[in-house]
Amino acid sequence: AVAGRLGLSVARELWQMRRPLATPELPELAVPSGITLRTYAGPADDAELLRVNNAAFDWHPEQGGWSEEDVAVRRESSWFDPKGLFIAVDTARPERILGFHWTKVHDASENAGDAADSESAQAPVGEVYVVGIDPAAQGRGLGRLLTLAGLHYLRDRGLGEVLLYTEADNTAAVHTYTRLGFGTSHVDAAYAAP
Repeated sequence: AVAGRLGLSVARELWQMRRPLATPELPELAVPSGITLRTYAGPADDAELLRVNNAAFDWHPEQGGWSEEDVAVRRESSWFDPKGLFIAVDTARPERILGFHWTKVHDASENAGDAADSESAQAPVGEVYVVGIDPAAQGRGLGRLLTLAGLHYLRDRGLGEVLLYTEADNTAAVHTYTRLGFGTSHVDAAYAAP
């Protein structure tokens, strides 16, 4: 109402989406022929991760334009687990990354402010941290494949819930996440003058 009185309109909506990992049941992970799914092999993967990330998010104010330092800082974070960074490559060209899914686990203290109930606030929660697909590889179902790989990994670690953040107008991502059982749990809006 205040924004309306000031003549402002929504310039950006960031959604937090969540889903439990137990139900609905996760679809089976089926890797298509010609695609190899693996985990992070160390800093040798960084140049390709950066290439894909910056191509996939060239429009994004925070995610686009990452540098080697951005990857290094995250890799050195306490939450980083190389087994939770999934990479899809073309089997014929394994040196070229087609897409990736970087997962993250928030401990209970990080989750306390976001949880809807006190039981959830005491349990760690997984995050679909970044899913990036090379624009040249879009349309091959890699976003769904990589997201599912991460969801299976987080569930197998014993986590009960997973969250993610996405732009409301990223229709392809919202479609993929909704079909995988995510629902919007929180919306942040940024307003601007026309």
